[in-house]
Amino acid sequence: MTETTKNQYINRELSWLQFNARVLQEAADETVPLLDRLRFIGIFSNNLDEFFKVRYATIKRIDLAGRDGKNVLKGTTASKLLDKITKIVIKQQSESLKTIDAIKKRLTHHNIFIIDENQVTSDQDSFIRNYFINKVSPALVTYILNDLDKFPHLKDSVAYLAVKLVLKDKIPKEGRVSKILQKTTKEKIYALIEIPKDTDRFVVLPEKDGKQYIIILDDLIRYCMHINFSIFEYLSASAHMIKITRDAQLDFDNDLSKSFIQKISSSVKSRRDGEPVRFVYDKTIDKDTLNFLMEKMGVDNSDSIIPGGRYHNRRDYMNFPDLGRTDLIYQPIQPLAIPGLSLQGSLLNKIAKKDFLQYTPYHTFAYTVKFLRESAIDPKVKSIKITIYRLATISHIASSLINAAKNGKKVTVQIELQARFDEAANIRYAEQMQREGVKLIFGVTGLKVHCKACIIEREEKGKLKRYGFISTGNFNESTAKVYTDYTLFTTNEAILKEANKVFKFFEINYKINRYKHLLVSPHYTRSSLLKLIDKEITNQNEGKPSGIKLKLNSLSDYDMIDKLYEASRAGVKIDLIIRGICCLIPGIPGMSENIRAISVVDKYLEHPRLFIFKNAGDPKVYISSADWMTRNLDRRVEISCPIYDNDIKEELMDTFDICWSDNVKARKLSKDQDNDYIRNDKVKVRSQIATYDYYLRKLGN
Repeated sequence: MTETTKNQYINRELSWLQFNARVLQEAADETVPLLDRLRFIGIFSNNLDEFFKVRYATIKRIDLAGRDGKNVLKGTTASKLLDKITKIVIKQQSESLKTIDAIKKRLTHHNIFIIDENQVTSDQDSFIRNYFINKVSPALVTYILNDLDKFPHLKDSVAYLAVKLVLKDKIPKEGRVSKILQKTTKEKIYALIEIPKDTDRFVVLPEKDGKQYIIILDDLIRYCMHINFSIFEYLSASAHMIKITRDAQLDFDNDLSKSFIQKISSSVKSRRDGEPVRFVYDKTIDKDTLNFLMEKMGVDNSDSIIPGGRYHNRRDYMNFPDLGRTDLIYQPIQPLAIPGLSLQGSLLNKIAKKDFLQYTPYHTFAYTVKFLRESAIDPKVKSIKITIYRLATISHIASSLINAAKNGKKVTVQIELQARFDEAANIRYAEQMQREGVKLIFGVTGLKVHCKACIIEREEKGKLKRYGFISTGNFNESTAKVYTDYTLFTTNEAILKEANKVFKFFEINYKINRYKHLLVSPHYTRSSLLKLIDKEITNQNEGKPSGIKLKLNSLSDYDMIDKLYEASRAGVKIDLIIRGICCLIPGIPGMSENIRAISVVDKYLEHPRLFIFKNAGDPKVYISSADWMTRNLDRRVEISCPIYDNDIKEELMDTFDICWSDNVKARKLSKDQDNDYIRNDKVKVRSQIATYDYYLRKLGN
């Protein structure tokens, strides 16, 4: 059960931990294919790493600054919240270990065996030794801690094996052995082995008798310990895993001689020196080894100290090999075409006639790439403007923009260099595009640019005509396969003229533009949404049709929550689909009895933001890049785009209703935060499958 603040809000951090618990539920769900269950373990672990690097680190900064943070944290002190987080995480980690054990046991029924160093057979010995000598040993970094005056700097989120060697009476005279060790007998050597990040974590062993075997790299290193420490004569060796998570907030210097790219790059590099915020260790580690490490590292009770299992960095399970076992993974879907929009003809000619909606991954992302590729070579296209937040490692978007610049187009790219954990990739592409003549804009001081928009100008009959798209998600080929997101392709001049104002704001940001159609953060989104909610309250009071439906990643802004409470008290029915953080408490008499809230976690990451206001029977519908979080409303540049095409408006409302009807993967959100699945006597609806079927029917299949 999660604590509430003044019985009005759920704490943001604790709500996020309950979202990650829903991810862990997917790993425990026996209806999920086995290998995908392991990948959900990886997602759970990766999420937790990022949580500690950012959110936990922020709270710790508040605590270390001597502030209790009650105003920011709404009713609890920073120190108390840190303790609560640690307790919840310890419990979740324990659940995740049990889940992994259950999955491994089930895998044996399918002749897949994940073995450790004690289960290696004589048939596997030669393969493992050769693999270690040829592939692992050259990449291995080993620290002999007894020799070091200063403890080595442990890299953020890199796993290490903490080794204890108990020496024999006689110390070898050959090899590199310190004078300190030569004076000791029956003493211990403490060492650290850094697990190589660029070596496959899961080593597939030769198949035998129809059985498939995998050994985790950590255990392979344990098995070959005698090779790594061959210069020592020891009675026993033990190796237990540890990991440090560091504060990942970016701190910038004020050197005016440096470019913005240089400052971001320098800040990303300095992130590796961030303060430790979490220390995770194998709970079976010898007490003397643990004490030695904690003393040398300076880890104390202000850090989150998590006793864990034998293996850390379980995020690597996201890349667990499929072993050719298509029977144990989700079957990939074939992305669908958008009715009436062929990839073989000109997209621009089709979009000139009507708006189209792309909903990935149900529709292919190829439409977005095709739009830019066609624009890059079309002689009539004179300019391209686009915002970029996260690019794929190999980006067809970036290559299309470079191609356009080489063809003489005026290409302007607003690239967000502070897209958390993607800074390095964005810097690399920014430098490449800059070299090729692309004009780069690095946003607005104090604001992240999170909106997703593209505008091209095409010369037609002596005039420039705008084409463009506005999206809820990143223009990223990789994430488009697993993130659900809406993209509107349009030539609507009212929309694109105002989108162009946003691009002008990037360059002349002392001037605040007026918008009649778009809701734009940081200046107008909050006030516009409040007016839209007020209108629903008025309609309800006047007996007109009223209602609000929202699909968001997160809902944590307290003023917006208070306004939804006000609407609920007025009798406005409100349905919320919130994937992640939800600080609002639904279903409380006298406060939120007219609010219902669910969360859907399934094969795809539910990522779109969709706002639907009943508006006395003439619905107002918006797709948006903005969650209802304070940062999205007040500290980022965001675009919420109205939908004027009636067919697309109906399509969006249909997809919301399909998701709302989910009684397979939907969980009810409540004050107890128990993540109970929604179960009823209705026909089973798994919304992601039902959505795909919906679009299949639109194609006439």
